Amino acid sequence: MKSSVETLEGNKVKVYVEIDEAEFETDIESAFRAIAREVKLPGFRNGKAPRKLLEARIGLGPAREQALRDSIPSYLTKAVQEHDVDLIATPSIEITSGEEAGVVEFEAECEVRPEITVPGYGGLRVDIDPIDVDDEAFGSALAAQLKGHGSLEDVDRSVASGDYVTLDMAATRDGEELAGLNIEDWSYEVGQGWVTEDFDDKLLGAKEGDELTFSSIPKGTEEEADFTVKVTAVKSLLLPDVDDQWVEENIGEFTDVASWHESIREQLAESKLNGVRQTLGQKVTDALVELVDVDAPEPMVEQELQGRLQNLVRQFEAQGMDLGAWMSATGQSTEDLISNFREQAVTSVKADLALRAIAVAENITVDGEDLELEYTRLAMQFNDSSDNVRRAYEQNGAVSELSASVKKSKAFDWLLHNIEFVDSNGKKLDADTVLGRDHDHDHDGDIEEEEGDDS
Repeated sequence: MKSSVETLEGNKVKVYVEIDEAEFETDIESAFRAIAREVKLPGFRNGKAPRKLLEARIGLGPAREQALRDSIPSYLTKAVQEHDVDLIATPSIEITSGEEAGVVEFEAECEVRPEITVPGYGGLRVDIDPIDVDDEAFGSALAAQLKGHGSLEDVDRSVASGDYVTLDMAATRDGEELAGLNIEDWSYEVGQGWVTEDFDDKLLGAKEGDELTFSSIPKGTEEEADFTVKVTAVKSLLLPDVDDQWVEENIGEFTDVASWHESIREQLAESKLNGVRQTLGQKVTDALVELVDVDAPEPMVEQELQGRLQNLVRQFEAQGMDLGAWMSATGQSTEDLISNFREQAVTSVKADLALRAIAVAENITVDGEDLELEYTRLAMQFNDSSDNVRRAYEQNGAVSELSASVKKSKAFDWLLHNIEFVDSNGKKLDADTVLGRDHDHDHDGDIEEEEGDDS
């Protein structure tokens, strides 16, 4: 087989393939064996009729036609792999010679993944939430911990926000009791905002023994209900006086107030960082996509869209849930769902193009060691051996796709370490702080790439 490639306009190439008669003869033989399984001849078992007899019976034409139909896709695949043609859509094939006899020639017009440049990626700036712990956040966290060490005492006054009240509550709609809203001796902290939007407002100012009647809309519903609420007790939360001795006696691992407070601040800071890290991959991807000034190729978008929809269906099936019922319950139409997924698909495709461009611009390569690490990672993911994973990729001609995926991951990692992180207050943040000290170039740290399915 001989092949060549011609570059066309509009992210297209034309692949030319020529197959000599001797090589194509093996395809004709395979075609005759397939025909033999379909044609019944007296005296021969199914599939055992010799070629000469079949050729005399039906001629060479049908076998050659089937050989062309069956073999051209595989010849095209070989040519595409040989010339590293990055197909993104089904090619348009035209047989130009050999339909009836002689050397077989065909040409295929192929739409390929565009190669783009991403101006400004090196100075990319990503806005993130502040990670500093302010006094208000610290105060709230300290108060929450102290609550667990507080004690309730009865007070002879009207209800104030933060009080704990004991209630007998009844709620009905059209005379029917509402499940979960008819309860006795219920201890409730005023200010939590439960039951209805104005429930706490109704309680403020009430005293022990008061009975309140009102109508309001229970949360999670759309219709009013009739409430009767009796206040049977009003209690105030008494917090302990905190000093070093109290800390040593009540907060096991600390011996003084300062170390305990410092630990609370550290926990808050770590929590804020974890929150930032959970969304950082998508924020970086979105910022990168903003730099892409070309349209996402429709075949790539459609492929990504279909993949996302299929994944969604599989997830619902695995959980034994009905997708249609879920859509109806959430008020989504099929058009809404597809529109939302299409938007995500466009972002994913543009991110794919941008990361490949960065890999080229930064001379990022993938070697055998990188692939072995990826085989090992996939083996752990699928509970298999790395040898089996490698063999599957090699047998399916998918090593180049895996290599491209690893290269994109390395490009994304490069991006993470070379962009500017700024919080909403305009403060520039150190990348090592944001990413985590354990973050390395193999994605074993805190940040995961979030560009969606590979395109």
